[in-house]
Amino acid sequence: MKKVSAIVIVMCSVFISCKKETTLPPPQITPNPPKEAEIVEPAGDQCYTWNAKGSVIEMSFNVNSHQEVNGKLSYNIVGKDKNEGTLIGNIYGDTLIADYTFNSEGVSSVREVAFLQKDGTYIAGYGDIVETNGKVSFKDRKALKFDVKNTLTKVDCKE
Repeated sequence: MKKVSAIVIVMCSVFISCKKETTLPPPQITPNPPKEAEIVEPAGDQCYTWNAKGSVIEMSFNVNSHQEVNGKLSYNIVGKDKNEGTLIGNIYGDTLIADYTFNSEGVSSVREVAFLQKDGTYIAGYGDIVETNGKVSFKDRKALKFDVKNTLTKVDCKE
């Protein structure tokens, strides 16, 4: 009987020692330091012009860190009434899309304009248009055409 009790005690101690779990501290996770946000400063006023046979297009604007554009645009085309107004829009990749609010012949109008930025210039875009709620917009921005004959080149801004 002593042998049986000794065997039972040994077996119990083996089982008890096997069930002991050693608790290790959890592994330390070190987070990566946050990346610094890229701060894009406004580029200041940018000015562009196009001249051909007495006709002139002038555009000046600034771009904020959210790629929002705010500026002025004027068209003085030979044989047509001059119009000038404000330019408010956004830059999407290499394309400036904006609402041009202008006065011509005493009437205020709004139309969408597009300019493709290429090699430090802006090329005026054109395409089919529709009028909705008094605003003229492009029917399909993806179908816009940009003619290099209508390229506005960078100039020093007038004070």
